Amino acid sequence: MSFFTKMRERLTRSSSKIGDGLDDIVSDGATEQPDAAPPPPAEQVVPPPTPGLVGRLFGRSESPVEEPRRALDDDMLEELEDMLVQADLGVETALRVTANIAEGRMGRRLSVTELKELLAAEIARIMTPVARPLPLYPKKPQVVLVVGVNGAGKTTTIGKLASQFRAAGKSVVIAAGDTFRAAAVEQLQVWGQRAGVPVMVAAQGSDPASLAFDAMGKAEADGADLLMIDTAGRLQNRQDLMEELAKIVRVIRKKDPSAPHNTLLVLDATTGQNALNQVETFQKLADVSGLVMTKLDGTARGGVLVALADRFGLPIHAIGVGEQIDDLDAFDAQEFARALVGL
Repeated sequence: MSFFTKMRERLTRSSSKIGDGLDDIVSDGATEQPDAAPPPPAEQVVPPPTPGLVGRLFGRSESPVEEPRRALDDDMLEELEDMLVQADLGVETALRVTANIAEGRMGRRLSVTELKELLAAEIARIMTPVARPLPLYPKKPQVVLVVGVNGAGKTTTIGKLASQFRAAGKSVVIAAGDTFRAAAVEQLQVWGQRAGVPVMVAAQGSDPASLAFDAMGKAEADGADLLMIDTAGRLQNRQDLMEELAKIVRVIRKKDPSAPHNTLLVLDATTGQNALNQVETFQKLADVSGLVMTKLDGTARGGVLVALADRFGLPIHAIGVGEQIDDLDAFDAQEFARALVGL
């Protein structure tokens, strides 16, 4: 089973929320259409679109079941905007998406399927520029600094990425830089054993920068392709965290002035719009180069990923929909958009 087949199956809360919302918007409005409504002038009549490949695959090109239709008007657009805001796309993104859907289509009677296709196309348009895999460089070791709040899934993401890189023939070293949380260190050690990847650890409460320096030395000595460094995610005192991250960067640059080569921010989809605040915060704390979104299978808030792409434009390297090793994969804008709207 492919990753995005699983995503479509598991991203049920977001997709059902948006899909059901679109069903309600069209069907509620359709029942209000008067039977004897005068047709628009002939020059304004727009024929229904010819079903595309997806439509033919789902059998909509031959003897389709007649779907309810609703004329696209200001009331319908307002309902669509409200529904998208509730699905965590955010006000600005929702307004932009609905405006694009409305352009050239006002007065046209749309079915639910047509509305879903239009919405998926708009979401894919926003997401496509940011759908980029984690770049790999010839520099050894390539240092990947992983940041994010505690509980976002940093350690699991590091373990999954390390395992996948290892399976692709890359040698990896992990540094358990969240030295204040024993559980995080233990979890990384478990993933390291699974993936056959060494995990550098230090005594609880010790200096994370010192561990990062030692891990750089080990990665260089081993000829490792990648060094992945976990970090703390305590935001209660941002100044302390900023100083800790700055010190890690300062220390590893003594060995490689170009490091870190990637700074990944791991976000928990279940936090919804709070993910936007986290991106703003960590952009100030660290030079974030890309995002990983976890826990998309456990939330009705998958729409926040669209808001993140629209607002920040940061590359989305991967998304996660579960706890298994193959439940983290590269982000595909088209597949995500269609899954999100329930297609």
